[in-house]
Amino acid sequence: MKCPRCQHENPPQSNYCLGCGARLAVACASCGADLPAESRFCNKCGAPVKAEELQSRFNSPESYTPKHLAAKILTSKAAL
Repeated sequence: MKCPRCQHENPPQSNYCLGCGARLAVACASCGADLPAESRFCNKCGAPVKAEELQSRFNSPESYTPKHLAAKILTSKAAL
């Protein structure tokens, strides 16, 4: 399983990325059970897993951080 954050290849049964520590398992919105990344239905309660929930969970910070805020964070980081 490839990590959506750092692209590190992980064993299929991994819940966390071996490269960056990001959570790989997807949780069911209905019952909270951990699901394999390719699931379309929950294996505990049978609820459908929406594709947009899977994608939004792993969006990179660059996709939702405003550019002015990202620039401010990066300049403050250099000041430290």
